[in-house]
Amino acid sequence: MIDYSFPVEELEYFLLVMTRISCFVFVAPFFSIGSVPARVKIGFSFFLSILVYYTTFPHDYTSPGTLLMVSMMVFREAATGILIGLGAYICQTIVLFAGRIVDMEMGFAMANQMDPTTRQDATITGVYYQYMFMMLMIVTGMYRYFVSALSETFTLIPVGKSVFDMDKLLPSFIDFLGQYMLIGLRICLPVFCVIMLLNAVLGILAKVAPQMNMFAVGIQLKVFTGLAVLFITTALLPKLSDLIFVAMKKGIVSFVEDMMNAPL
Repeated sequence: MIDYSFPVEELEYFLLVMTRISCFVFVAPFFSIGSVPARVKIGFSFFLSILVYYTTFPHDYTSPGTLLMVSMMVFREAATGILIGLGAYICQTIVLFAGRIVDMEMGFAMANQMDPTTRQDATITGVYYQYMFMMLMIVTGMYRYFVSALSETFTLIPVGKSVFDMDKLLPSFIDFLGQYMLIGLRICLPVFCVIMLLNAVLGILAKVAPQMNMFAVGIQLKVFTGLAVLFITTALLPKLSDLIFVAMKKGIVSFVEDMMNAPL
């Protein structure tokens, strides 16, 4: 007969591994797409947890014994998975930020729609950037990096040994927000500069030919000019996506380093 018995500590270890992975899957880009059924995400987390469980032998885990301590470890692993996924998710919202600035310049700021991938209101250009960014993420295989980075965290941060030091995490968040603004402005810079020059030209024409209705003419010119610049700068999206991918990797590494007992 096959012996299916196993220690309780191994079951606790597997559940803690699955807690970290499932929280990461429900937060990280590509895996957290709203159109993906929750059952698919749970199934993917379960099978990925099995792979991580069998690839992390020997298991450096000792059961705390009490229900309260086990519950605290569950919350600790959940927070670890959320923080690791948050490092990539924040970078994903950069394209929505850039798209909102572009639409403010083009006059599309009021035309918001529900983005099914993030389940939040987004502008037209923001949704365009979002889908282009997601397509490039699939083409470049960035989602595989997420899986490999997540599995590597179980070696760097063993189960139950995460350290949440706010003196380290807070500077990482602040640096993250600085990169967020910088990359977002670099994405929308072509449209922003062209529209600014167009506004300068329209201001000069308003002084030279005051009989012309520059308000009515300017709205149409901004729309056509903005769409033309978006079409011309489409070839730059792969290079811009590289900036976001690098920021994602730096964000994940930064949060993992902050939660480790010892630096890399």
